[in-house]
Amino acid sequence: MAQAVAQTAVKEEITFPPELIAFIDEWKVKPGSLIMILHKTQETFGFISHPAAEKLSLLTGISLARIYGVITFYHFFKTTKPGKYKISVCLGTACYLKGGQDLIEEARSILGIAEDGVTEDGLFSIDPVRCVGCCGLAPVIVVGNDTYGKVTKDMLPEIIAKYRN
Repeated sequence: MAQAVAQTAVKEEITFPPELIAFIDEWKVKPGSLIMILHKTQETFGFISHPAAEKLSLLTGISLARIYGVITFYHFFKTTKPGKYKISVCLGTACYLKGGQDLIEEARSILGIAEDGVTEDGLFSIDPVRCVGCCGLAPVIVVGNDTYGKVTKDMLPEIIAKYRN
């Protein structure tokens, strides 16, 4: 006779810095504050982990389902830790028409990562974005604070190499 073994889930603890807690306390009483709170949380950690979402639910009284509904609806919010260097590839109309999607596929191929993936060394992730406001330079990618315009697939290895060193 097989025995059922009860497994207990180990909850990961997350510590919110005092500044974030103060921000949440100030904003949680305001109508429509969830997006502001999520932005501040992502700004603090770089993404919104499941333990962070759970803690937000406890601190705000907003259900975890509602928090995840907002996180997954808006493309801006990330639930996985991005790479040290986030490669943002513009997919606005001009960039898309000039090969933005091809740049994403090529960069993923070069780095060996899937959608929403991060390189094994934690250095790179790729993030399609809607518009970076440089339509005249299409297609455009942004790495950190560096913007590259009129990018071709052949340019990607050299751009990526700058950040590997």
